[in-house]
Amino acid sequence: MTAPASDPYPDAPLSFIGINGARLAYRLKGEPELPLLITLHGGRGFGSHDGDFAAFHPLSDTFRVLSFDFRGHGQSSPTSPCTFKQIVDDIEGLRKHFAGDEKAVILGGSFGGFIAQQYAITYPDSVSHLLLRGTAPSHHHEKEALENIRKRAATKAPMASENYLKKIFGTITDDNEFRIIMFAIGPLYLDGAYDADKALESARKTIYNAESHNSLYSEKEKYFDYREGLKTLAIPTLIFVGEHDWITPPSQSKLIHERVPNSKLVIFPNANHSVHHDKNAEVLKLIRDFVSSSTA
Repeated sequence: MTAPASDPYPDAPLSFIGINGARLAYRLKGEPELPLLITLHGGRGFGSHDGDFAAFHPLSDTFRVLSFDFRGHGQSSPTSPCTFKQIVDDIEGLRKHFAGDEKAVILGGSFGGFIAQQYAITYPDSVSHLLLRGTAPSHHHEKEALENIRKRAATKAPMASENYLKKIFGTITDDNEFRIIMFAIGPLYLDGAYDADKALESARKTIYNAESHNSLYSEKEKYFDYREGLKTLAIPTLIFVGEHDWITPPSQSKLIHERVPNSKLVIFPNANHSVHHDKNAEVLKLIRDFVSSSTA
């Protein structure tokens, strides 16, 4: 497929593949003989592969980096069901297609970290290394996130309200309400200066899907809890998080670290939820060193 002139990654053009009845959008960069690394984005109902690919495509000299939009997200089809289990099965379909019988490195952040944990627990023989960025082992992190917004909203995100965050952890009326809420709480995700013009452009361009969001926060989906399952993992696991992460704070990464045998935890100072962007060079080095040192 030939990338359009405006494509920021002409050597990794946006492509599409049919997996389990859905049409998934993805980018792939790296030589075919390299180990497959699959990134899993955050943002239930509004995330996409874009941020992860921007952060992690430099690893393509060491890995075959695959970043994709979950079904019901970004430019992938809104094919139902949009559930944790179905997304996990889609990842396994992608791994089989691009890696065959080989294991993959799984790298997930935020909601993508929830999915990464479920994938590793469901398909442990498919994972060579598990890399978790700013995530949590259960839905209980929401209580701490609500406490953080009470502390920070007045100075960091004055347009936001506690009710906005409750909607993020619950039911959103429609795509327009979703866009407004995310624009209002956006400053909470940043550790540096807030660029309102950049935030506006991001809110305008982002694809918001309230239906997917609501499906993934339904009564059947929202009460995820991997705390017991994590104890069974025998996969080299790296956990990293920004010290100022408000939605999945370091305390949640510590809980994962306590449960996964022989895991490694790194907390980056002066970084927020997007630690992979805030501390990009350091994160890339950490990943390279960890995978290299823990590969037989």
